[in-house]
Amino acid sequence: MADIVSIGECFVEFFSYDRLHADANLHMTYSGDTYNVLSMATRLGSSCGYVSKVSDDPLGDYLLQSWSNDGIDTTHVTQTRGFNAFEFSSSQPPGEGTKVLYRKGAVASSMSIEDLERDYITAAKVLHVSGITQGISDSCRELVMEAVKIAHDSGVTISYDTNLRLNMWPVEEARCAMYEVLPYIDIITPSFPHEPRALIGRDTEREVIDHFLDQGVNTVALKCGDEGAWVGTRDRMAQVAAVAPDGILHTSGAGDTFVGGLLHCISEGMDPFEGTKWGVACAGLKVGGPSIEAQPRRADVEKLLPLVQLQEV
Repeated sequence: MADIVSIGECFVEFFSYDRLHADANLHMTYSGDTYNVLSMATRLGSSCGYVSKVSDDPLGDYLLQSWSNDGIDTTHVTQTRGFNAFEFSSSQPPGEGTKVLYRKGAVASSMSIEDLERDYITAAKVLHVSGITQGISDSCRELVMEAVKIAHDSGVTISYDTNLRLNMWPVEEARCAMYEVLPYIDIITPSFPHEPRALIGRDTEREVIDHFLDQGVNTVALKCGDEGAWVGTRDRMAQVAAVAPDGILHTSGAGDTFVGGLLHCISEGMDPFEGTKWGVACAGLKVGGPSIEAQPRRADVEKLLPLVQLQEV
């Protein structure tokens, strides 16, 4: 059984250091918000498992083998007829990059409550879900709802990343989906400022943290890009400045990498403030390279941690 379990979709990614054009040199890899979290946590030493679906073809085989090579438990990933979501991405322009994603109707969208094994959830320390998984399909939204109820009833810590994608669904629907799971959520990790502004109409870090604490969430960790992160509980609030020792090449997946570092620490019994420092260190190293292949190893994170500063606010 895995200590951290995540539910969602991981797509095949074709990455280029150059701008996307007819002669671009594309490298095949894989990425997806809920998978990236597990990938980072595993690199730090956590035991992680994924609940997902992939195609029953060579690309599905590639994903399954790659995830197993990463150390992820794939016993709850099923293969079925259909196609995987895929993405073309580039590190150009530097620090921003370009992304073209095709996912509508992919096999992961067919996940449903029937794909959920109760014991797999109840045996975990942490369950991680996201707004993207909810938005893939109605059946995936029902799956997330059922999973958080099972985890909540069993005392499993539940992490939720709002991960708002307006190209997937209207903000009103995303807001409704967020509020339906919010009573079960222990840790929430919105990207500030755009996601809280759209979802809850709050514009400052303190307002956002206070809003989610008032809703019953225990820990609010705001991913603030090049400003680092804020983290708050009912007793304490702090800011952690960003670090980027290798510069900034590709920011895609940095937020997921942050969450992976945070959840690793939570599963190991650390407090969320120390976890936020680890998350910022992980994300700061990841932005120096492409895709999730740039996620750092534990030794590199530990080396950077003394430079990560936490300030009470």
